[in-house]
Amino acid sequence: MKSKRDLFFTTLLKQTNPASKPLVLWLNGGPGCSSVGVGAFNENGPFQPSGDILLKNDFSWNREANMLYLESPAGVGFSYSANKSFYGFVNDDITARDNIEFLQRWFDEFPAYKNRDFFITGESYAGHYVPQLAQLIIQSKLKFNLKAIAIGNPLLEFNSDNNAQAEYLWSHGLISDATFENLTSVCNNSEIIRQVRIRGGPLTPACDAVANQVESEVSGYLIDQYDVTHDVCLSSVEAQSFQLQKTAKIDVCIADETVSYLNRPDVQEALHARVTNWTTCSNVLKYDMKNVEVPMLPVLGDLVKSGIRVLIYSGDQDSVIPLTSTRTLVNGLAKDLGLQTNVPYRVWFEEKKVAGWTQVYSDALSYATIRGAGHEAPISQPERSLLLFTSFLKGKPLPKALTKY
Repeated sequence: MKSKRDLFFTTLLKQTNPASKPLVLWLNGGPGCSSVGVGAFNENGPFQPSGDILLKNDFSWNREANMLYLESPAGVGFSYSANKSFYGFVNDDITARDNIEFLQRWFDEFPAYKNRDFFITGESYAGHYVPQLAQLIIQSKLKFNLKAIAIGNPLLEFNSDNNAQAEYLWSHGLISDATFENLTSVCNNSEIIRQVRIRGGPLTPACDAVANQVESEVSGYLIDQYDVTHDVCLSSVEAQSFQLQKTAKIDVCIADETVSYLNRPDVQEALHARVTNWTTCSNVLKYDMKNVEVPMLPVLGDLVKSGIRVLIYSGDQDSVIPLTSTRTLVNGLAKDLGLQTNVPYRVWFEEKKVAGWTQVYSDALSYATIRGAGHEAPISQPERSLLLFTSFLKGKPLPKALTKY
């Protein structure tokens, strides 16, 4: 869309009978990572790059809804600003205002969607983007038919979410007892991230020693902390030696393949995108990292009070924002709001397999885990993620019996 800041988007209509189905906005996090490249082409869109071709994703979310993927803020993916200095001071408020302006213009251009049920979804730092956008929609009294939001492995509370990593890594055998003790008593993970990402480094000697010890034991070279059960994508030479590029079902190099695909001139032309060096996460955007410390629980509380249904879910193999923190935060929010537990913590099923666990509070606030999923849940558990998404759209409980939903 043409403006001072041009935000790139792609709309993927439901595969059958799109006119009767809801509209779902998907936002990736970062801050600074692409919703089109990561969301649409890696996670829950209908096609995934594999070399020179696209492979069909049988568990695309546009089987159930009309999907709108937005690269936000400007400077991410194919989105850009005419004022290059903009990239140096972007924050949560600017992003929310730009996103709501985008939606106003999008609905004006596609009025047939104005009265559809509207949902906002995303993951990771979209734990900020999604609730802030939803809150702004309510405050602005815009006539978007916003029904609910869903956020996966979201950053909700800086200290809790980051410090939970220590116990997760330790409980999964990735760090030693001694390193776990240092992460809890000498320098915790939130302080390491604060010193590097917010204050711009360097680390204090004590924190530097702890960070180096964690890196040494976790073996970040071969372990993906966003999904501790999967190998990382190696270079072509290393891949020939280690044969780790692909598992039976999951292409761990899909991110690299997406970069190659979206940088093809013919693909950029077909997408009507500005010719650029496309990157998964922006290399020009300088986000105000003080924003990462802003707690999102009060915003989520306001949404629930406004009648917006909220689903928060966790891929249980993510060590970066572990389920233990998210589950505790959601439970605390429910208590603060005085919500009653109407679905006690229980298992849910995908066909004849345990797909995760869930808990629901007063039909307004829900939490679920996706068993075997990482930070980007639809990549590692596409079928379970689609099942969760379908239940979310319909406002129905997750399956509790050994039958397909």
